[in-house]
Amino acid sequence: MVELRLVHQLPEATKEWGWEYHHLGIPTAIVFPDEFYLPRYKFFVSGLSTSPFGIEWMRFERDSPIHKLIQTMPHLAFVVKYLDFELSPKDFNVLSYPDKPSDGIRVAIIEFNRAPFELMEFSF
Repeated sequence: MVELRLVHQLPEATKEWGWEYHHLGIPTAIVFPDEFYLPRYKFFVSGLSTSPFGIEWMRFERDSPIHKLIQTMPHLAFVVKYLDFELSPKDFNVLSYPDKPSDGIRVAIIEFNRAPFELMEFSF
């Protein structure tokens, strides 16, 4: 029998697995003045460096290789200690296997219950 989480309890990802919230990524069509372009992924990001809540706005080019679920739905991003370990034992649909978008960072995109999540591992 599955034990239901009460409203005042933390979710399993943070309480039991030790994942730490990093940001909320929100797809947008709005052009922001502080956008940064990621040519490899063909999308623009903005807001993360100034948001006290970790909000990242993402504007995608039509031919962006990023999974369509990330391009169309907001996602939560969590920092994990060992990305490969977190991907192996759990029942996730992996949309994007570990990749290095920049030095010291590895990320993977998963889907659980039709919602996208980003897992991030930092090595610095």
